[in-house]
Amino acid sequence: MAEDPIDETFRMIRDMRIRGAGRIARAAVKALKDYVSTTDFSSNQELYDKILRAGMKLKSARPTAVSLPNAVNLVLSVAKKNRERNISVKELKELISESCNHFIRTSERAIQAIANIGSKRIVDGDIILTHCNSEAVTAIFTNAKKSGKNFEVYVTETRPRYQGRLTASVLAKRGITVYLIPDSAARLYMHKVDKVLVGADAIASNGAVVNKIGTSQIALVAHESRSRFYVAAETYKLHPTTMLGELVEIEQRSPFEVVPRSWIKENPKVQVKNPAFDVTPPEYIDIIITEQGIYPPQGIVFLMRELYPEP
Repeated sequence: MAEDPIDETFRMIRDMRIRGAGRIARAAVKALKDYVSTTDFSSNQELYDKILRAGMKLKSARPTAVSLPNAVNLVLSVAKKNRERNISVKELKELISESCNHFIRTSERAIQAIANIGSKRIVDGDIILTHCNSEAVTAIFTNAKKSGKNFEVYVTETRPRYQGRLTASVLAKRGITVYLIPDSAARLYMHKVDKVLVGADAIASNGAVVNKIGTSQIALVAHESRSRFYVAAETYKLHPTTMLGELVEIEQRSPFEVVPRSWIKENPKVQVKNPAFDVTPPEYIDIIITEQGIYPPQGIVFLMRELYPEP
């Protein structure tokens, strides 16, 4: 018997078998589409009730990556808006399916737009540092390389899950000169770096960026060294509830990602903390590159009000 697409996708997102905020969002939306298309419902109200529960479960898989709830909520809003209309269950399924397809297409187009916009900020001879694994960042580097620009990229390992190794491998295969370094070596090499380019898991209304743990320290070092600090992110990573003063929840992951179980057993009095993300303040960020264009951190609130008028 095939596994329920909601349960399967929930586990894959929670266990980080699906990584990257954009990929997480698209996977969740696809799971909702598959769930609706393969499930029988007696009424539109039953469909709405069940997809709402499915959406809530998916959203709980990674609490910090706001692309996940933003994407799921878009689909749920279609179900909510149409549940009481005099249409058949089949028609409601089709509307939900099309909303899922629309989000996936929009997300993929956003990455390409960011690649086109962001690659213009890379010039011949640049030395760039990146942290973690960002689909948008990788697309920018790839587009810049295809346009004939020569540059080098320093990639941090990004402990404890080592997502930087994936970034380094992908960029090297695309013909880009790459150096993989420990996270703690960022300051040592920053004097060589012209600019830092990272992705984001969430962006607050004040322009602060939530990204993989270690990003804020790199931003601080870049600020000290007068290296530019760029962020690349799709607009569905904007966190609209921060306009109302809500804080972004920082996900705490298993201590076993940091040290093995045997070490914890041998050292039971040591409490191991494993925050997955940190917050980079806007004063350390030069620009945020989106599919809508380039914004200073201070301009994000205006973009957010335009896209999310009622958070």
